[in-house]
Amino acid sequence: MPPADVAADMAVGGAALATHGLIVPAGSPAAPALTATTWMVADLDTGEVLGACGPHVYQTPASVQKTLLAATAIEQLDPKTKVTITDGDLDIEPGSSAVGVVVGGTYPVSTLWLGLLLNSGNDAANALARTAGGGGPDGQAKTVAAMNAKAASIGARQTHAVTPSGLDGKGQFTSAYDLALIARVCFASADFRKYVLTESARMPAQKKPKVGGFQFQNENKLIYNYPGALGGKTGFTTVARHSYVGAATRNGRTLVATLLGAEARPKRGWEQGAALLDWGFALPAGSSVGKLVTPEEVAASAAASAPATGTQTAAGAGADAAAQAAHPGGPTGFTVAAAVGVAGILTATPLLLLLTQRRRRRLKRADDQAH
Repeated sequence: MPPADVAADMAVGGAALATHGLIVPAGSPAAPALTATTWMVADLDTGEVLGACGPHVYQTPASVQKTLLAATAIEQLDPKTKVTITDGDLDIEPGSSAVGVVVGGTYPVSTLWLGLLLNSGNDAANALARTAGGGGPDGQAKTVAAMNAKAASIGARQTHAVTPSGLDGKGQFTSAYDLALIARVCFASADFRKYVLTESARMPAQKKPKVGGFQFQNENKLIYNYPGALGGKTGFTTVARHSYVGAATRNGRTLVATLLGAEARPKRGWEQGAALLDWGFALPAGSSVGKLVTPEEVAASAAASAPATGTQTAAGAGADAAAQAAHPGGPTGFTVAAAVGVAGILTATPLLLLLTQRRRRRLKRADDQAH
């Protein structure tokens, strides 16, 4: 079950985004009919949110969570570094997607990223997370904590990772808005852009244990069928249903579509993403119902709030620890200090104005009644 909505979190990016329903620019063409329960289209360059349905509604991510792993670790890991697979790397849900690495096998980081982003390998996700976390038995947990810190630092306040792969975990959530923030970080990486546009790759043969090499394909059909496609990520679990992140460029504009909680019929996830991209590209440049906050805005807001909350730091840390103990798997239970540091992250300016206006109206009514 998702946590209760928090008004400030719902309005990140603009007060108009604080809805469980549809929000589109006035006079825009009808949004496409989708099975996705929440979605968003945004401009990755300008940060404009072109339209959305329930952009801040909590959803279960499935494998689109691998984009958060990439946003956290892709610049940290040298693509040429060799990783030896451990038993723990293959500790994944039976029947879930795996690229096919073997215990004792040694693979370049670049190959593991391809296995993660093309074939949605949960085994590759575990290996990459462990390596990014220092390579020890606690490496994966350290990287999950870093993923949550990364989400907080970019303003993705409704995202909480429990697994690096997106395999379902108690208290693991994201939103269509947060996925667009994460995608903006990912597509700024040259390595990420290269990997997600790769159509096929080869897993190298291993000597010990002796295993032959094999080829695997990119499961994101957008790159084969959509002009200007930049790639993205597919996702599915029984709980989450289908999720999707896809980006494309056209006439100098680069848009991303994010969707969650979709069914595969009558249109698969990537096809629903393509329909959203078509709709977004049909809107005039400058169309907007909100904005993607930037890490700089988040950091500035956190810094601005620090003097007011500095005397309460110890109490705040204690309260966070108590929340973690009470809700070890929930979004309130961030396990990293960075999450505490951004507890006062900015509430979007439109919301502040709205709250101020409401307060003034209440005071005026009280004053009128007093007289």
